[in-house]
Amino acid sequence: MTVIKNKTTLVKAMSTMTIAVALVACNHPGNDKSDVTTNADTTKTINKEKSSKAKKVFATIPEPVETTKLLKDAGAKYNASYLNPVENAAKYSSVKAKAINLGIYGSDLSFISLYDQTQESLLYLKCTNTLASSLGINGAFDENTTTRIQNNMDKKDSLMTIISQSFWTADNYLVDNGQPGVSSLIVAGGWIEGLYIATRVASATKNDGIVTQIGNQKTSLTNLLELLDNSKSENAGVGEVMKSLTDLKAAFESADATAMKLDDAQFKAISDKAAAIRNGFIKP
Repeated sequence: MTVIKNKTTLVKAMSTMTIAVALVACNHPGNDKSDVTTNADTTKTINKEKSSKAKKVFATIPEPVETTKLLKDAGAKYNASYLNPVENAAKYSSVKAKAINLGIYGSDLSFISLYDQTQESLLYLKCTNTLASSLGINGAFDENTTTRIQNNMDKKDSLMTIISQSFWTADNYLVDNGQPGVSSLIVAGGWIEGLYIATRVASATKNDGIVTQIGNQKTSLTNLLELLDNSKSENAGVGEVMKSLTDLKAAFESADATAMKLDDAQFKAISDKAAAIRNGFIKP
């Protein structure tokens, strides 16, 4: 499995199928908190391990060019019904719900940006700002970020970079304030939303390439569970999320271990479980 080694590769790795812009919250080479001198070598080692595991979650995610071609070939249309409604953002009260849905809205924002939906992008940016602010993550999605996004709506790579930087700012805050568990929840939310969107697109288009990408997420899920396991003692909600994703892992187990091929029954099992988990996460 290839580990993402630099920002350029990282930005390219964020695409519709299982992207979650929020996943970069624990994966920002060049600004890796594990490389900053800390008061304890143990803390530094643990942070480095978590960063490595977070990077692995991205490893099977296709690049934007590949994804854009895949969507075009499949005839995939923009469908707002795949997204978490914007009105939910103000309804989340627990830290767990806020963190997970910050990741979910981040993934939605990435999906929207590939379809040049300017107004929708701004609405979902506001959702991420609402949740980040309520978590005390100041400055991640401020007025300056909104202006930069507005000015780069027609430049997908630049747009992805700006969104990524916002989540790096959020992660810096969480790590500095001893909350890596919250960061892991953001990763999990983004990942499950990416998978959910992919299953919706695959169901609508009947495209084998998208189904194959879904099968490839078996490995990413394993790495995500390892990331969460490292943080479960730091946030009570992490263990609950792990249980949900472990149930999903069982649906992946019957997939071909090498080619990650899914037959109709396997695809349905994964789709149904992903939808149940995701819909549970977004419920206020």
